[in-house]
Amino acid sequence: MALVLHSWKTNKNAFKALIAAEYSGVQVELAENFEMGVSNKTPEFLKMNPIGKVPVLETPDGPVFESNAIARYVTRLKADNPLYGSSLIEYAHIEQWIDFASMEVDANIARWLYPRLGYMPYHAVAEEVAASSLKRALGALNTHLASNTYLVGHSVTLADIIMICNLYHGFSLLLLKSVTSEFPHVERYFWTMVNQPNFRKVLGEVKQADSVPPVPSQKKPAKEPAKPKEVKKEPKQEPVKPKVQEVVEEEEEAPKPKPKNPLDLLPPSKMILDEWKRLYSNTKTNFREVAIKGFWDMYDPEGYSLWFCDYKYNDENTVSFVTLNKVSGFLQRMDLARKYAFGKMLVIGSDPPFKVKGVWLFRGLEIPKFVLDEVYDMELYDWAKVDISDEAQKERVNAMIEDQEPFEGEALLDAKCFK
Repeated sequence: MALVLHSWKTNKNAFKALIAAEYSGVQVELAENFEMGVSNKTPEFLKMNPIGKVPVLETPDGPVFESNAIARYVTRLKADNPLYGSSLIEYAHIEQWIDFASMEVDANIARWLYPRLGYMPYHAVAEEVAASSLKRALGALNTHLASNTYLVGHSVTLADIIMICNLYHGFSLLLLKSVTSEFPHVERYFWTMVNQPNFRKVLGEVKQADSVPPVPSQKKPAKEPAKPKEVKKEPKQEPVKPKVQEVVEEEEEAPKPKPKNPLDLLPPSKMILDEWKRLYSNTKTNFREVAIKGFWDMYDPEGYSLWFCDYKYNDENTVSFVTLNKVSGFLQRMDLARKYAFGKMLVIGSDPPFKVKGVWLFRGLEIPKFVLDEVYDMELYDWAKVDISDEAQKERVNAMIEDQEPFEGEALLDAKCFK
């Protein structure tokens, strides 16, 4: 008798058991005509799983729910299955990575993705925490995979199956190439695994997300207009026509003004940021005499501030393209500050580890709070305010804006501008 898996066909949690079955030579069939929201609400299904969650595996000895438990059951049906390793310590490590895949990878992808799909309320701060936590997990996974083809041992185990299935929605729906390229060993691992015959038979062709699901509209449903008060008729007078409803409707439908950025409330500055950006972009020759001189002529120390940044973990920058992608990702996430900032980021060195340094011009006398709150990369850098009374610091600003090479005695691998 074939085991019956109750789930819809593209459920990544059902993939775990189906892939394990392919490796184990176990026959598992998907329930026919399964419809989420209908099939899992029937009395028959609720007898198998009282809370109606999917998937559920129907076996001759009774039902099994929870996707990891189902995958374990299918794996155990084959005696001495290599999917569970060849020793007690390998078994322990497989269980370790299954827990990691569930608690650190799957949970944080869900916290980041599901609000954008409308399954949960969206909160920007919660998304930032989820994104940061996921990237920390991917960093740990990347470190492990730098010296390992598989999670445990020298062949596919159940840990790999569950990890790949938990990464599936991340790669296919959420994580752009600019994000995953920061974790090259995870990328190599994921694409290698999904193209293994037993994975590909279940997953089909997997493509990476080329856009992130937009944040759902936060509009609240319009309230019903207040009913106008009845106006009592008085003798020999025209009845007063109630106009309250019309006014209320207009007030309810009028969009609330977008709250102003605190930087827009600062006193006017003599420095017009767009004018500097145009000068920078249009100066092709005599850069120091034209653009650099123009910058200091425009610069307003009462309305703007300059900051040096230095990446805290330069010893990790051992691969050139990964380092460059890391900087590109930072600049992409800074897009929310484009109206208020200009920056130059230098990747320095002809050999690894590469150094990442930069100089930033911000509106206001401090780094804007909304940038610190919303761009998680900021905490990866040491920040120091430029003392423009110090000629050596001013000259360092000039050299960074100009892409001077060598910079501080070292070759430039690349220079990127945020404008």
